[in-house]
Amino acid sequence: MGLNIVLHEPEIPQNTGNIARTCAATGTALHLIEPLGFSIDEKAVRRAGLDYWDKLALFVYSSLEDFYKQNSKGNFFYCSTKARRTYADVVYPSNSYLIFGKESAGLPEGMVRISPARG
Repeated sequence: MGLNIVLHEPEIPQNTGNIARTCAATGTALHLIEPLGFSIDEKAVRRAGLDYWDKLALFVYSSLEDFYKQNSKGNFFYCSTKARRTYADVVYPSNSYLIFGKESAGLPEGMVRISPARG
């Protein structure tokens, strides 16, 4: 798999919907780590008019640990307002995961330390 977008505990459905639409249009997989601040059941998706949802490569995980367990061979890139480089400064190898934190708090403290790529 090529590029993957990961949202850790997303809170705002409109943000996730916009990201999902971009992922569907670009063939990028979207990974959501629970808990989510909204429902993505069939009724909620239909009500929101997300007509592209069936074209989306979507993966949902019950926890951060579950995500890492299922994607242990990935190349992880953590996106933060505190980063020293921008996303454009990086050459992404195959099977890369761009990980974003929740809107209100960003990435959890210590997330990089528990990444399997960090040992």
